[in-house]
Amino acid sequence: MFVDQVSVYVKAGDGGNGLVAYRREKYVPLGGPAGGDGGNGGDVVFKVDEGLNTLMDFRYNRHFKAKRGENGMNQNQHGKNANPLVIAVPPGTTVVDEDTQEVIADLTTHGQETVIAKSGRGGRGNSRFATPRNPAPEIAENGEPGQERNIKVELKLLADVGLVGFPSVGKSTLLSVVSAAKPKIADYHFTTLAPNLGVVDTADNRSFVMADLPGLIEGAHEGIGLGHQFLRHVERTRVILHVVDMSSFEDRDPYDDFVKINQELEEYDNQLMNRPQIIAANKMDMPGAEENLQEFKAKLTDEYPVHSISALTKDGLRDILFEIADTLDKIPKHSNVIEDVDEKVVYRYKKEETPFTITRDSDGAYVLSGSKIEKLFKMTDFAKDEAVQRFSRQIRGMGVDDALRKRGAKDGDTIRIMDFEFEFIE
Repeated sequence: MFVDQVSVYVKAGDGGNGLVAYRREKYVPLGGPAGGDGGNGGDVVFKVDEGLNTLMDFRYNRHFKAKRGENGMNQNQHGKNANPLVIAVPPGTTVVDEDTQEVIADLTTHGQETVIAKSGRGGRGNSRFATPRNPAPEIAENGEPGQERNIKVELKLLADVGLVGFPSVGKSTLLSVVSAAKPKIADYHFTTLAPNLGVVDTADNRSFVMADLPGLIEGAHEGIGLGHQFLRHVERTRVILHVVDMSSFEDRDPYDDFVKINQELEEYDNQLMNRPQIIAANKMDMPGAEENLQEFKAKLTDEYPVHSISALTKDGLRDILFEIADTLDKIPKHSNVIEDVDEKVVYRYKKEETPFTITRDSDGAYVLSGSKIEKLFKMTDFAKDEAVQRFSRQIRGMGVDDALRKRGAKDGDTIRIMDFEFEFIE
């Protein structure tokens, strides 16, 4: 089964907790703190494997969690860092954050990898908090939470040539006779429900990858037919092979078919019209095809190379494959051209993210929320009095007390952070 778009939840590993410990060796008076730091958690990493050509591995596993770091140990021993969770993806994979719509990664070459979710650092042990005023602190940090994300993983096939055209014009038949691919072929529309890839070898020992892209009809860019689902695969192709049915078997005008498909490509991405396009005038073995071809060429305004072929009888295939190979030889593998324009860099002040926000629940409690204060809360060990005092100093320094007073908080009111409640004391 071909899978090319999935929604996935990823969670990087949390950092290990720091330890509160002291040296207690014989003949070492006043040994002092000896709690080690926790290890870092594991990142979630996507790595390209050219042996894959679908996102099938994501079909039944939509949650990926990396391991957390090891906790700190006695005698100032650092906890072990967790190994990253490496997930193999096929070339052409794009990763988008579903919440912000930010493109996180565009993975195209074998071995390329990127961090999708960043791990949390390990918490510090009590030996890191020793000061001349407090040489034996009873305080350690919990590990930093790892990043968690809801992401959309899309696959855009990496093919040299993309076959486009209306249903039943012979795209699958053409792919089956020029390569070892075995797509489903039948005499009805939308026989092909997933892109098919095949490696084509020419008579002069050149080769390229051809993809049959199904479901293009009028309105495909708006989601009609299967086009909206598979149009994304055209983006990666270097040459477009436009297959046109010259037999008019379904009483459609070949030139109108040609124009409508090109309009759909342009509506989806106008850059596609800059790609080299070769026209395969198919089904030339049918009666009336030659007359239709002459009319088609008379109406053709742009200079596209037109080749008469019959995928059924294999006539004309040798010449069109040479034409495709010659065109590919002129195009670099990575044809994304960066425009050379004069740009002026403007530096703007970016306001820092608000460390916390205050809302009220229906029971009258004041609720503190925000990524910064919640991260601070998760890294505090509330079983230790010194850690609680440190947390109080930190949120007071962030301006939480003053903000609560402005919102009307009074002595004895309930303050809530995540699942923790405490009283506001003047």
